[in-house]
Amino acid sequence: MAVTLADIKKLRDITGAGMMDVKKALEEANGDFEQAKDLLRKRGQAIAAKRSDREASEGCVLGRAENGFAAIVAVKCETDFVAKNADFVALVKLILDVAMDRQPADLDALKNEVISGRTIAELVTERSGVTGEKMELSDYVFLRGAKVDAYNHLGNKLSSLVSVVEADAAQETVHGISMQVAAMAPIAVSAELVAQEVKDHELKVAIEKTKQDEVNKAVEQALRKAGINPAHADSMDHIESNTAKGWLTPEQAETARNIRNTVPAEAEASINSKKVEMIAQGRLQKFLKESTLMEQIYVMSEDKELVKDVLKKAGITVADFKRVTLNQE
Repeated sequence: MAVTLADIKKLRDITGAGMMDVKKALEEANGDFEQAKDLLRKRGQAIAAKRSDREASEGCVLGRAENGFAAIVAVKCETDFVAKNADFVALVKLILDVAMDRQPADLDALKNEVISGRTIAELVTERSGVTGEKMELSDYVFLRGAKVDAYNHLGNKLSSLVSVVEADAAQETVHGISMQVAAMAPIAVSAELVAQEVKDHELKVAIEKTKQDEVNKAVEQALRKAGINPAHADSMDHIESNTAKGWLTPEQAETARNIRNTVPAEAEASINSKKVEMIAQGRLQKFLKESTLMEQIYVMSEDKELVKDVLKKAGITVADFKRVTLNQE
């Protein structure tokens, strides 16, 4: 049975598949639309299975806010070329439309939403069959609030959401906070809302770093006292290479090795734990200041105002925020 251009266009509109893929599927199915759709679906499933172990690190992230509801969806693929493809972006927009309209409870629920007889998970699989790349609906987050806002960064790799308590809050300021979340990646609205396990982890890291700094300082002091440039003896390998270059004499090299073998243990044994705790607590507070929304410097402020001061003047209370990115950070 001859396949007409009208048939190809009709099936392409239904499935979103490429022209040649649609034509081939219709020819194999002798013009049977349902069978052709099934062939396209199976092709996508086969490719998805074959490439299941591939890394999908590119993709498209889009967010939207309206009528007290805001959502972000992200669909991953393997290459930037596919991520920028108009049909791929259109699929992400379609998924976001469904998320905004039906407001599913979580990612799995969104994957199971049905459009024209096919679940969103099936649509993503079919698109994988069209492009020949692994694809996955990787993220779906949402917020509800008296006023919500969404920000999509140029390039469709980063989106953020913000909800505020005040329904009459100035949209420009709320949108500025969305941009703040996108740019500065805070981990919580305020220090009080940072999970205790995060604080405990950061304090542990700060303590270990402070101890190591104290040990390194003792080693450097010992090297300088011996007349050795610490930069020439910052590791055993460098001691060897810098001796070969003539930057260290054999005697200095031997002294440096002895210092590096003995001083760290001696320094660690004599560490002032109260001093370490005090410095580590300072580092934790610095981390919380840099990582919580209220304490960050507002990116839109020329006077380096803190976000909390900008919001106080505007009479705005941030309830929550979300952020999704495919960028390496």
